[in-house]
Amino acid sequence: MSQQLVLDNRLESIKTTAWWLYVIHAVSFVFSLGAFSIIPLILNYLQRPSSENTFVHSHHTWMIRSFWWYVVWVVVGAAFFATFIGIPVAWLIWIGAWLWKAYRLITGIVRINRNEPAPV
Repeated sequence: MSQQLVLDNRLESIKTTAWWLYVIHAVSFVFSLGAFSIIPLILNYLQRPSSENTFVHSHHTWMIRSFWWYVVWVVVGAAFFATFIGIPVAWLIWIGAWLWKAYRLITGIVRINRNEPAPV
């Protein structure tokens, strides 16, 4: 038996908004290493309540958590960078954080296109 997801106009609208927020996060991530992601982050916080009880709600949570964990790892890398001995470790942390954030953005976009919730 196949399962069909029926999207109403409201759900389609909040899904489209979340998709665009992924795109804005990704553009910010590529061009500013996430420095301008504060703008879509604020929009995630504003849009999340209107998406409650839908699969889109998990995507807002996914993007918010991705942002804050990325910030944590950038700060940890900066702490290592502050010591001359830790500079190579800092670069490894930053590269790992960049790859992790890229994975989370790609995974989120793929899952929202498939009408699947983000793994929160």
